Amino acid sequence: MSKVQTLRGMNDISPEETKDWSYVENILKSVFESYGYDEIRFPIVEKTELYTRSNEAADIVTKEMYTFEDKGGESISLRPEGTAGCVRAAIENDLLRIDKPRLWYSGPMFRYERPQKGRSRQFHQFSAEVFGLNSPEIDAELILMSARLWKKLGILEDLRLEINNLGNEKTRNLYSESLVNFLKEKNEGLDEDTRRKMVENPLRILDSKSSVIQDILKKAPKIEDFIDESSKNYQTKLLELLKKAGIKYTVNPQLVRGLDYYNQTVFEWKTDLLGSQDTVLGGGRYDNLVEELGGKPCPAIGFSIGLERLILLLSEQEKLKRKNSLDIYFICFTESATQKAIIYSENLKEEYSDLNIKVNLGLESATSQFKKADKSGAKMALILGEEELEENKISFKDLRTKSDQEILTFQDLLSKLKQIY
Repeated sequence: MSKVQTLRGMNDISPEETKDWSYVENILKSVFESYGYDEIRFPIVEKTELYTRSNEAADIVTKEMYTFEDKGGESISLRPEGTAGCVRAAIENDLLRIDKPRLWYSGPMFRYERPQKGRSRQFHQFSAEVFGLNSPEIDAELILMSARLWKKLGILEDLRLEINNLGNEKTRNLYSESLVNFLKEKNEGLDEDTRRKMVENPLRILDSKSSVIQDILKKAPKIEDFIDESSKNYQTKLLELLKKAGIKYTVNPQLVRGLDYYNQTVFEWKTDLLGSQDTVLGGGRYDNLVEELGGKPCPAIGFSIGLERLILLLSEQEKLKRKNSLDIYFICFTESATQKAIIYSENLKEEYSDLNIKVNLGLESATSQFKKADKSGAKMALILGEEELEENKISFKDLRTKSDQEILTFQDLLSKLKQIY
């Protein structure tokens, strides 16, 4: 049989890389929970209608979803984003009737697009969603929570916050009509992608990567001219809150989100250090989505972090500070020593349940085992050979300070670990 390789755009995460991922994920989880957010988990496969009902004109629906029929003939899709699934789960589990939940979740998403640096067909997001609250205060809290994440990770200065106000559904419809009428007069200068978006989702034209289109848009109608006073006042209060909290931001009238259920507040944290894939976090309000998916009217807001891009940024800025997880590495020179080490390991865990211990089972040379012990990142090595077995002792070596090796009884070892832990 020929060697089977992973699918294009779907990547393995090696044990060494996983340490970086765990470090970042643990920080994100700790910050979310420090703001009172609860974790929710839901399937990676959903009925296709969950996405087509809520995003009929979105790019991920028109060309990017992994959709197929199951054995029962039902159309199902790998989730291309998390918000719709989270809304479905909140409705189905009756979370919205009894509370105003603040939720977080993480996991893989799937989109069939051209793989490139910081973008894969299977990618991972860490997200937060809030239901039942419609105020500048909750919008501000979400943005402040995201800023807290960057502070904890040491990259706040590497990111910039951009905000826009999309108004309500009436605003977007009026503006979209005006924008399309303007662009029809420029028809000869428009590319195929812009013409498609004029029909499917005109607001997406605003964030076009084409310099030609951006030049045309300089004279186009502005969405702020269509926004009502209530929506303007909402944004004014939000921006005042951010100023009071010391959060720097830029109002970007061209900022829209890739999914067409967003309204009012939209925001992104971007960086200049990753090339064209510059958005690390994106979010905004989606006050009509719960009702669109069968629930009672319920305001909502959320954001998602692209983990691949975040970890890439942290890596390039040398800000990954993963904690080493291994405490003890057992070096064993005989089969009997290996068996004794396994028993010692269990006895140590009985006394110190949080100890992480690895027993070498390969019986390689002393040089090879010491190299492995050092590479493992363990704090200390415990060595067992024929001499230690005969004397019922254990050789102790501190791998981080390079101090002299010691000969200890098991009780001596317990006393030493008590001083350390």
